[in-house]
Amino acid sequence: QVQLVESGGGLVQAGGSLRLSCAASGRTFSLYHMGWFRQAPGKEREFVAHISWRSGSTFYADSVKGRFTISRDNTRNTVYLQMNSLKPEDAARYYCAADKSPIGSTHYSRYDYWGQGTQVTVSS
Repeated sequence: QVQLVESGGGLVQAGGSLRLSCAASGRTFSLYHMGWFRQAPGKEREFVAHISWRSGSTFYADSVKGRFTISRDNTRNTVYLQMNSLKPEDAARYYCAADKSPIGSTHYSRYDYWGQGTQVTVSS
């Protein structure tokens, strides 16, 4: 089993920045990819970014490309999401997810483990 714990959410003004963290514990050696998703009230869970634990290769949703950066620290089993130039439409609950597949995915159904999420609120 794998446990994921997110932190770093909060309230920020539009144009501001936040950094989310996701600490993984348990059988982390079984994981290939870590992803960030978000879900706003009344909307479907939406892919944000994913990263390979092993190679560090990344992939982003078009809506966040150039503003968000996903990174990982293998020594700490932690993945980060640096969010810059935040917009009101970025407001959502952000979830960290882990995937045992070597093929990274943008669909939430492909991920095996999930954290509880952390709330991001962006004021205009």
